[in-house]
Amino acid sequence: MSFSLATWNINSVRLRAPLVLRLLEEHGPDVLCLQECKSPVDKIPFEAFREAGYNYMVARGQKGYNGVAILSKIPLEDAGDQDFATLGHARHVVAKLENGVTIHNFYVPAGGDKPDREINEKFGQKLDYLTDMRDWFHKEKPEKSILVGDLNIAPREDDVWDHKKLLKVVSHTPVEVEALGVMQDAGGWVDITRQDMPTGNLYSWWSYRSPDWDAADKGRRLDHIWATSDIAAAGHSSHIQRVVRGWEQPSDHAPVFASFDL
Repeated sequence: MSFSLATWNINSVRLRAPLVLRLLEEHGPDVLCLQECKSPVDKIPFEAFREAGYNYMVARGQKGYNGVAILSKIPLEDAGDQDFATLGHARHVVAKLENGVTIHNFYVPAGGDKPDREINEKFGQKLDYLTDMRDWFHKEKPEKSILVGDLNIAPREDDVWDHKKLLKVVSHTPVEVEALGVMQDAGGWVDITRQDMPTGNLYSWWSYRSPDWDAADKGRRLDHIWATSDIAAAGHSSHIQRVVRGWEQPSDHAPVFASFDL
């Protein structure tokens, strides 16, 4: 079974439903994982997505904040979720495909502005979330699994526009990068995007604050596609659709793609 998959922080699925439909029409991933849907599940415009050929959806939502959804052309079933760091947020959902592949869709907390948990509660929540993910993957060792989502961390020097300038900026601080790496190791996860593109600058997010995001190109790779080591060799063709960031009224994230032959 071969299938393509994309992950995209949509920053309001109802506001940007036309962009989701455009992506589905122009790029047609078999599975699309969305984060920051900012919608209760019953308000997600699923009928419009169904008309576009995506007959399956599993999702977790809440009004105005967070929210994750998995849309699919191919059959999948709801496989639950976890409330990491006991935040009560809709930040994780799991689906299982008919071939036994499990897909985890995550929206890790952004962490606020100050990289210090003593003065910034949100940063502490982010670190606690990653710790809980680590512990869960130690306990429930994932197999035949794919992890995608907005992990809100750019781990490598070439995942940010300026490594030295961003060392004290939330999303690229050493403590976050270390926590992400420990969690990744706990699950035996392989970064499929970097497996395909091992060198060179890669970004999936550009701030709305930049008057010309494309020319400035001060990006970060916050969005990821990983797979467990038992199926990582089946992953290929990962890429970032940067052009989507330039669509009208865009999300500040661009979708990341990969394909799997399993």
